[in-house]
Amino acid sequence: MVVRTQGGNNAGHTVHIAGQKYVLHLVPSGILRKKKICVIGNGVVIDPVSLVEEIEGLRKLGIKAEGNLLSARPRTWCSRIIANSTRNARFSKAKTRSARPNGDWPRLWDKAARTGLRVIDLINPERFIKQLEFKIRENNEILKAFGAQPLSFKKVHGEYRVAGNYLKPFVANTVILLHEAVRRGDDILFEGAQGTFLDIDFGTYPFVTSSNTTAGAPVRDRAFPRIVWTVWWG
Repeated sequence: MVVRTQGGNNAGHTVHIAGQKYVLHLVPSGILRKKKICVIGNGVVIDPVSLVEEIEGLRKLGIKAEGNLLSARPRTWCSRIIANSTRNARFSKAKTRSARPNGDWPRLWDKAARTGLRVIDLINPERFIKQLEFKIRENNEILKAFGAQPLSFKKVHGEYRVAGNYLKPFVANTVILLHEAVRRGDDILFEGAQGTFLDIDFGTYPFVTSSNTTAGAPVRDRAFPRIVWTVWWG
C-alpha cells in the first residue's frame, strides 16, 4: 500500500516510466504500479475539482484509479475558489511569506478553526449545502473588508456537487483499512510532499509549509511497525 500523508495539490511529483511522463499532485505515485492500493490519508488537504482533473488525466494515459485509489472520510478540504480568493485579498497589498499560488495554508487554517469542509460533507448533499453557505458568507466578509469580489454560492456549489458525485466511489474508512493491513503484515509506504526543512514545527520557520512533513509527525511510537517512509522534495 502507498499512503500520501500530508500536504495538498500545491506539491508536484513528476515520475518518468518507460519514456512516459506522469505529473501527480494528490494521487500517490504508487498508482503507476499494478496491484498497489493507494490511499490519500487524513493529513492531506484536497481540492476536489483538482483531484477529479488529476484522475481524469491519469485515465487518458491508461492509468485506472477505480479500485486502486481510496480517500479517507475525515479529511479536511477547502474549495480552491474560497482559499485562493481569500488569500489574494488579504495579501495583495502586503509582503507575505506564502510561497505558492496553490498553497495549503487557507485549508489548514479552516481545519485548525474547526470550520473546514470535509470529504464526508462533500458526499452528503444536505449537510454540504448548509456548511458551504456558512463558508461562503464567512469568506465574503473577509473579501468585502479587503475590497475584493465576493464569491458566488451558486457557482461554487455547482462545481463541487459535480466533483462530489464523481469522487463518492473513492471514499472509504481508510483508518480501518490501514490497521487491517498492518495486522496482515502488509508493507505500507508513506509518501510525503516537501522535506524536513519545510516542516511547520521542525523546519526553517517562518519560511515553511503549513503542515508536518517529517516522519515523526504522523508516525508515533510503534503504531505502524512495518512502514517504509519516503519524503519527496517538492
